[in-house]
Amino acid sequence: MQNILVPIGSNESARTTLQYAIDFASIIDANIFVFRAYSAISKTGTMINVNSIIERETSLYLRTLVNSVNTKNVDVKLISANGSVIESVNSIDEEIGIDLIIIGAKSNSIREEIYLGKTAGSLVKQTEVPMLVVPEGYVYTPINSILMAFRSGIVRKKAALKPLQFIAQKFQPKIDLLLVKTPDYTDEDLVLDKELEKVKNSLTITENPTTFQGVLENLNSFKPDLLCVFRRKRGFFTKLWEKSTILKSEFYTTVPLLILKGKK
Repeated sequence: MQNILVPIGSNESARTTLQYAIDFASIIDANIFVFRAYSAISKTGTMINVNSIIERETSLYLRTLVNSVNTKNVDVKLISANGSVIESVNSIDEEIGIDLIIIGAKSNSIREEIYLGKTAGSLVKQTEVPMLVVPEGYVYTPINSILMAFRSGIVRKKAALKPLQFIAQKFQPKIDLLLVKTPDYTDEDLVLDKELEKVKNSLTITENPTTFQGVLENLNSFKPDLLCVFRRKRGFFTKLWEKSTILKSEFYTTVPLLILKGKK
């Protein structure tokens, strides 16, 4: 894991999120790319190039933010891009190769009732890069325990497990697996992939209507430092295929959430 992208929003947690990402990167010896997207249209017939002004202001914002944190000798680079967050992230990934996105749970929202804001939710849905979602104001702590929840032990895209395997190797955490038997399960779903077998310390099987509800019922009993889930169309984040915002009343975790995807 070499390159970590940190999309920066406009709320007060931006600094805390960046510091978390740097602290994490310093442990695993990774590079940080701090990113902010902006949208502007040059006005015809004016002497002022609006895009250039906004680009300078965006770059200044990022430099000021980076100067306000402890970079711990981590290589931190700045990226500002004119366009949508999704298009920009996909372009950055194609150009330099992003191994992980670290983002604040609600990077642009100030609504107290929001857990996962629109920007983070959209990146979950529309990119193939694995993500680490950091709760608002969360300060980095060592990852000593992980709860990984899923509805099927089948892992069709083996590369999806790479971030978890990397973290397991670097941090040596206790990894508890939570297999949620949903009403449509098959016997095949109950057989763990051999790569999951390699990382697990324990396996708990529960029965719930959805993986989402299985996590809600069991999260407090495990008290992990990190929650890990797959992004599957019928998995934990089914709600995100309908919308990009999740309220705290629907789901909330006080620890970072690692979302594994199908990136090859």
